[in-house]
Amino acid sequence: MAVRVFRNIPYAAGPTGAARFAAPTPVPGGPPAPGAPGADGPGADGPGPTAPAPDRRFPADLSPLTGPGWVRGEDYLTLNVWTPRTDGNAPVMVFVHGGAFLSGTGQAPVYDGTSFARDGVVLVTLNYRLGALGWLDLPGAPRNRGLLDVLAALRWVREHIADYGGDPDRVTVFGQSAGGMIISALLLMPEAAGLFRGAISQSGGLYALTGAEAAETTRALADRLGVPATAEAFAGIPDERLVSALAEVPGTGPRLSPLGVVLDGLDDAPPPHPVDLLVGTNTQESLLYQRPEQSAAIDAIFREARERLVSRYDRAFTYDFDWRGGPFGACHAVELPFVFDTTGLPALRTANGLLGPDIPPSLATEMHGAWVRFAMSGDPGWSGTHRFH
Repeated sequence: MAVRVFRNIPYAAGPTGAARFAAPTPVPGGPPAPGAPGADGPGADGPGPTAPAPDRRFPADLSPLTGPGWVRGEDYLTLNVWTPRTDGNAPVMVFVHGGAFLSGTGQAPVYDGTSFARDGVVLVTLNYRLGALGWLDLPGAPRNRGLLDVLAALRWVREHIADYGGDPDRVTVFGQSAGGMIISALLLMPEAAGLFRGAISQSGGLYALTGAEAAETTRALADRLGVPATAEAFAGIPDERLVSALAEVPGTGPRLSPLGVVLDGLDDAPPPHPVDLLVGTNTQESLLYQRPEQSAAIDAIFREARERLVSRYDRAFTYDFDWRGGPFGACHAVELPFVFDTTGLPALRTANGLLGPDIPPSLATEMHGAWVRFAMSGDPGWSGTHRFH
């Protein structure tokens, strides 16, 4: 089956100047139609602009997941579409990348949507604001701006995905790590009602910072920058300085990022949207970070966030990912190449690659197939908790 790809499609105006700390706004003139000049957006033949982000280092080579790094450019609120045919009516999956709310892009090689389109699904990946621009809780600025970006992308999908062969009434959102936490937050947002019928949270679950916790990071960053902790003061600071200063603000305790979704009263939040739900974690999440003294606490964060989300649903499909054949075991993020059926990428198979050289071909077939079934029917093909190993 031939697959068509449309890259770097703007779903919101580029956040520039003071607008970097404002809610997303529509693209002037509206988005171009498929096939029209500019339909693929800037940089269609290569990586388009990405959100300002630091160059993060891990023991594992995560370049297949993190993408090209920060590609400078103002118009980075974009998305990519893989489709089996533009005149179809296929189910749609929208993926939200992880990266601790600090880094990442929907352009990363692992997130290539060819396998989903091959199997009859329209696949969408996206960029959203990261770091201080997207997640710093600032007086005078709307809260959770990165989350508002994702919401704007979902509205774009609702309004335009039919032009790309997708059914706007059969949308499944899925995300991993920070992306999985964003998916869980969408389930609690009244504004997101009706934008999707299924949700998958991979190593994310329901996890958020309180306003008081978020304020600690805001004060710490403002102190490093030598400015008041207000949106007006931050608006005049260049992106490069924001990125470098935030890299010096650590998370608290086992928290892996100083930033995150900010929600006060999480335990008292209203019931989530009644959608089909699939939630899972990896059995050795903490091995990615190589912090033995914090491994138990890190693993507990992911398990508890998973159960916090599942407990709010009468019916949810759950999974444990327990393939330990790679150099970092069943660590955080190792399931992603299996979900996207992109395990053949050479960078994943090196000595410090996420997967290593010996990869069971059946596992990608099994896991990717389950995600496709869930998008098509709301059922991944099991009851209880399924173990991938």
